[in-house]
Amino acid sequence: MSDGLLVFLYALATAVATGLGALPFLFFREVSDRFVAYANAIAAGLMLGASFGLVAEGTAHGRLETLGGVLLGVVFILVTQHYLGEYDEEELVFGAASGESARKMFLMLVVMTVHSFSEGVAVGVSFGGGVELATVITLAIAVHNIPEGVAITAVMRPRGVSVAGCAGWSILSSLPQPLMAVPAFLFVEAFRPGLPWGIGFAAGAMIFMVLGELLPEALEEGRRSEVATLTTATIVAMMLFQRFL
Repeated sequence: MSDGLLVFLYALATAVATGLGALPFLFFREVSDRFVAYANAIAAGLMLGASFGLVAEGTAHGRLETLGGVLLGVVFILVTQHYLGEYDEEELVFGAASGESARKMFLMLVVMTVHSFSEGVAVGVSFGGGVELATVITLAIAVHNIPEGVAITAVMRPRGVSVAGCAGWSILSSLPQPLMAVPAFLFVEAFRPGLPWGIGFAAGAMIFMVLGELLPEALEEGRRSEVATLTTATIVAMMLFQRFL
């Protein structure tokens, strides 16, 4: 097996792992407004925890570059929101959803897909240190991707998307990982300087999505204390998960 194919298969496994995040939602049949609120709170906590971890990782490669990436991520989401705002709610359709629900699902997938680019580069670059190091990094990213699938499903499932559909969209959002891993492996020195920019970009986009979209909706439909508790607990859990992985 060629090295390039091995890198691709490793990164593809991390993408497939994202789909596992939809499995817990097989046990939820009824979806109420309160459930949507708490699902958004869980997604917000997972994304914030992941973002804090990304910023910490990015600053190890370059502080100013990571900060620049964060700002670019915020600008990217603002531009995307502006573009989506030019459509009437009736015109915006995403799967079976339309209007505001379609907009939120689309933004979630955009943010997570952007995040996947930096993870794909990380997998490819890690192969520069040998297969053993790459195996550890790939396993870490694959396990890390499962709660990302939970976050995606937490936004999409309450809005009418099937569990299989949520799993499919979750995997699709992670496909940049195998696509970016191979060129990052082949041109490792060229990709390494851009890693903190990509990491910061993903973190900035996720933080803005949480603060501008998920938490406001969660607080609108759910009890403030319960939303705060869920969000805080999932932030801590996600950070501990990354710390001890």
